[in-house]
Parts: sequence; C-alpha cells; structure tokens
Amino acid sequence: MVAYVREVLYCAKKAGVTHILKAGGAQQAISAMAWGTASCPKVEKIFGPGNQYVTAAKMILQNSEAMVSIDMPAGPSEVLVIADKYANPVHVAADLLSQAEHGPDSQVVLVIAGDGVDLGAIEAEVSKQCDALPRGDFASKALGHSFTVFARDMVEALSFSNMYAPEHLIINVKDAEQWEELIENAGSVFLGQWTPESVGDYASGTNHVLPTYGYARMYSGVSLNSFLKYITVQSLTEEGLRRLGPYVAKMAEVEGLEAHKRAVTLRLQEVEATVTV
Repeated sequence: MVAYVREVLYCAKKAGVTHILKAGGAQQAISAMAWGTASCPKVEKIFGPGNQYVTAAKMILQNSEAMVSIDMPAGPSEVLVIADKYANPVHVAADLLSQAEHGPDSQVVLVIAGDGVDLGAIEAEVSKQCDALPRGDFASKALGHSFTVFARDMVEALSFSNMYAPEHLIINVKDAEQWEELIENAGSVFLGQWTPESVGDYASGTNHVLPTYGYARMYSGVSLNSFLKYITVQSLTEEGLRRLGPYVAKMAEVEGLEAHKRAVTLRLQEVEATVTV
C-alpha cells in the first residue's frame, strides 16, 4: 500500500467522504470527474492543487462543454518570508525549505527588511538543513531559481510582497501584527516568529488550497464558501413596483431596451388604472 494511504482513508471516513477516485494521470482523473464515467459520477466543481498538468487540465475543462467549475489556477508551491534583524536564522531557513521541498518547480523568496540581518547565517542554515532533508534534492533545485530581495524597511518589503502576491506570506519580524493592515495580496499569512507555514497546512484551521503564481491578486484560497453558490430572490408589492418602476423604466430606456421598459410600464399602467377606479 502506498505510504500515507491508510491515514488518508481514515481521515476521509471521519470526514464523511463517500467517494474516492483512484486514477493515474492528471488528464484522465480530471477528465473523469468533469465528464463522468461508468465508475466516476460527473461533478460540478473540481478543487485542489496539483502539478502543471493538473492545473492545465482544470483550466481547459472549465472552458469546455463539460461545464465544470474550478477553484483557481494553482501552480507550484511558493513562500515569501520577510525577516528583520530579530528573526532567528534557523527559523527563517526552516520556513524557506518547508516549501522548497515540495518539488523542483517550487519557489521561495526571502525579503530582508532593514539593516542588521545576518544573511550569511541564514544561508548557512539553509545549506545545513537542506543537506539533512530526505527531499533535499527537490529543495536544492527549487533554491536554484529562488532569490533574496533587500528592502529598506517594512513598508518597502510589504510593497514588494503585494506585487509578488505570494501563496504563503511569513512575516518574521518584531511586532509582526502591526503590519497586517498593509498586506493586500497573499494567499495565507503567518505572523510572528512562532507561526511557521506548516501550521496552516495541518492544524490552524485555515485551508491551504491557495492561489499561486501571483493569482493571489485576484483569487482567495478555498473555503466553505467555495463549495456553495448563491441565488438572489426578489418579490415586489404593487406599492414596491410603483416606487421602483419609474427608475427601472428610465434606465431601460437609456440602454435602448424597450421590452425591458414595457415589462415595467405595462404593469404600472394596470396599477394606475386600478387606483383610478
């Protein structure tokens, strides 16, 4: 049995999951859910992260006749860590590697906020910890296309972060909470030295299916609301139509939609005739 399958099945049972699809290949699995097969019922929404093939399949199918909704375009994992001179290099290195180990396509970004940060100590810790990781090869390749940014202060650091729009944003600085209001774009935020990204993955209660590759500028992470849709309902009385009708008729007239206008004015004529009688 594949590692961790027992644990996943146990959690699925506890959560009330009724169907599990075992399929090989991103295109086959995503297509089966989108179109439906003899063994897989068609679904309305397909959520969850994957590699570039999973993302491509989801994006293609959401625009096809399958008529399926997806959560967001989600690519390789990423983290942006903002650190000041008070940040522990051991913690900073561990947080960077916690995302780098996902795969060679992952990207981690270190933003140095202000003076006094011992970058050499952080780099030494990254190298030391990476060598000890079972997935160190993946992490090492991810580090190869990651980078460090030097910011004059926290305002400049957060300005860069908002442009980058990271999947995970770790703010490992003194009094981290005071900077929360300046955060505009991020999938999930981790404030302070005692909040590693790992807690968001497993235990803090937030969902870690998050937008990547800058999509945090226009998407939020998956939540309970993602599984719902909303229907609006309106019901007017005669008096309600008398009050709103003239405005609706005028806006329809401005747009050149005569049938829209008449759907209101014909009713208003009935109402006025009744009042006159």
